[in-house]
Amino acid sequence: MRKLILIDGNAILHRAFHALPPLTSKSGEPINAVYGFVSMLLRIITDLKPTHIAVAFDRKEPTFRHVVFEKYQSQRPIMHEDLSSQFEKTKEVLLTMGISAYSEAGYEADDVIGTIAKQATKHNIEEVIVVTGDRDILQLVTNKVKVYLPIKGLSESKLMGIDEVKEKIGVTPDLIPDYKALVGDPSDNYPGVPGIGPKTAVNLLREYKSVNDIYKNLKHIPEPLRMKLQKGRDSALMSHKLATIVTSISLKIDFDNLANWKIYNPEIESVFSKIGFKTLKERVKKVSHEVEERKVKENQKSLF
Repeated sequence: MRKLILIDGNAILHRAFHALPPLTSKSGEPINAVYGFVSMLLRIITDLKPTHIAVAFDRKEPTFRHVVFEKYQSQRPIMHEDLSSQFEKTKEVLLTMGISAYSEAGYEADDVIGTIAKQATKHNIEEVIVVTGDRDILQLVTNKVKVYLPIKGLSESKLMGIDEVKEKIGVTPDLIPDYKALVGDPSDNYPGVPGIGPKTAVNLLREYKSVNDIYKNLKHIPEPLRMKLQKGRDSALMSHKLATIVTSISLKIDFDNLANWKIYNPEIESVFSKIGFKTLKERVKKVSHEVEERKVKENQKSLF
């Protein structure tokens, strides 16, 4: 099976940084997030057995969402210097392993992931699994796309399909932007419709199927809920735009190249030595050996 793993680089590095105790190289540079990222990568490869891998990163420039809403994510603290300094080291590790990393000016990693996932289903990729701690990504879940969501540090994760998303949030994945248009999102600092909570939002969407249909049927909605929706119409439509992951960025993806990763090679030993990793060398070598054995067995099966 051609299985693509898409990793949200920012989300996993952020999670690793806060999940692991401080760790520094011989020169005193912080390396705990890189260590956690690579450890997560090894677990992903072991558990999910991908044939293709790619990583998406945010960029420093403002996105189109900041243009739509100036206060978008304005409450978030500036990234800790000890974390921001580890991004280049992580990208160097990925490059050495032959794992492609993508980003696009004006967009978030979510949008890059959404675009690649959509393209993948048209390029003979049979399954896409997104690895992230960001629950916004759950809106991408389909019959071919799942989300591997860490739920306890870096040690425990859950694979989310359509049923799991519906059980967790109360609506199908495609309606998550509509749900957030109503309830807002404090983590991204957009308001939704003041006075409407999760239960009311779910009930409205079960009856009317989308935010647009809710507003087309306002006359059928009793007071005082109708008044809240009327007052919050502009906010709801703006929040819907902010919540919706873009899947149409102009990205050229070589899907064959995404299968050319090799996590162990002489160069990675050199990179690990430079960063200051010792135990990771043997772990990477072990997982790489397992991957090669699996490929041999799969090739043998295809001969019969």
